[in-house]
Amino acid sequence: MAVESRDAIYFDRMYARHDDPWHFRTSTYERNKYAATLAALPRRRYARAVEIGCSIGELTFLLAQRCDNVLGVDTALAALRSARRRCARYSHVRFEKMHVPAEWPAGAADLLMLSEVLYFLSPRDIAAVAAHAQSCLAPEGTILLVNWLGATDSPCSGAEAAERFIAAASEFCSIGLQRGERYRIDVLARKQAVPF
Repeated sequence: MAVESRDAIYFDRMYARHDDPWHFRTSTYERNKYAATLAALPRRRYARAVEIGCSIGELTFLLAQRCDNVLGVDTALAALRSARRRCARYSHVRFEKMHVPAEWPAGAADLLMLSEVLYFLSPRDIAAVAAHAQSCLAPEGTILLVNWLGATDSPCSGAEAAERFIAAASEFCSIGLQRGERYRIDVLARKQAVPF
């Protein structure tokens, strides 16, 4: 039987039980991971960031300080309501409801953030996200993958999700990898933009 991605109902149920089901606001792990995520970005500033699976907007809030425009997308309306409140002070941040990869943001981005989202997807859908990334990322753009390395009940482990994305995204190469005890951060760029 084929493994299926988590559907919208799964996330709606998570947010119905708790407005911050993964403790993004309060977790020391999350604070440390966000700091490492921002430190991994190879540029100080980006023109347009797209964050897939923005949840309640905690990372979005931090990206807003490094980007001229930020689009956060999520499948859960409850999460998006929280994200809009969190980022209300930033006029250059907006949010849209989308269920990736069937839906994908229009336009180019020079930063694509995929933080703790890929392992909720099936291998087929991870490949579809990689194809979308190849079509939307600006020539000098950056992709950041952040993946939990612990046990999950998701379609893929975090490590498997990262490796599947990298294998499917043949136009990109790794320009950085950080492995912590509990997460990994992969930084990718277009091969033609990387001097060898």
